[in-house]
Amino acid sequence: MKTLLSNLRIDINDKIYLKDPQSSDLGKRIIEFSIELIDEIGFESFTFKKLGKRISSNESSIYRYFDSKHKLLLYLTSWYWAWLEYQLVFSTTNISNPKEKLEKAINILTRTIESDSTFGHINEVVLNRVVINEYSKSYLTKEVDEENKEGYFAIYKRLVTRLHDMIIDVSPDYKFPHSLASTVLEGGLHQHFLKDHFKSLTDCNEDIRPSDYFTHLVFNTLMTNK
Repeated sequence: MKTLLSNLRIDINDKIYLKDPQSSDLGKRIIEFSIELIDEIGFESFTFKKLGKRISSNESSIYRYFDSKHKLLLYLTSWYWAWLEYQLVFSTTNISNPKEKLEKAINILTRTIESDSTFGHINEVVLNRVVINEYSKSYLTKEVDEENKEGYFAIYKRLVTRLHDMIIDVSPDYKFPHSLASTVLEGGLHQHFLKDHFKSLTDCNEDIRPSDYFTHLVFNTLMTNK
């Protein structure tokens, strides 16, 4: 899979950025160190001024790529979902059994992320932590409807649709496939957050993975639909 991924470029909606950060060394540094800094201090405390200091560059140079830190967060989360989509597609494309494919998909979408050396300027493990902690801030805004119309969340929605289709393949008569698919993606982030910060509110721990829970949830839900 790494060989295949190495020939791929993750493309993000060009309305999110002013200049493609993948087009230059500075742009890649902005992405690399913004992930690191947001992970360290949180999105609320993150500023372009602090990022500029981290990368030894003027704050104004960052504004040539993104007009706000909100757009930068949209870029980072979109990149994460696109990368996860590649993982999903290449890991399930040769699985013909619908149940096995769905189980594999759930595991990929809710598992603990491991480092992928394919994209040198992005640490996927750290980015995963950023998405777990900060993703909701990219869409819990007054502008969400307009941004949705502009296609800012297209990659995430496409990922939900892929899981939706796999659910339908297992249980064609199930009435709530979109709801179940989006619950898996959102719930996966939430269970990882609870596991790290509110341990008494989840059964997930070092021995029970969020993937175990969602596999149980999805297949038991579909079984009761028979």
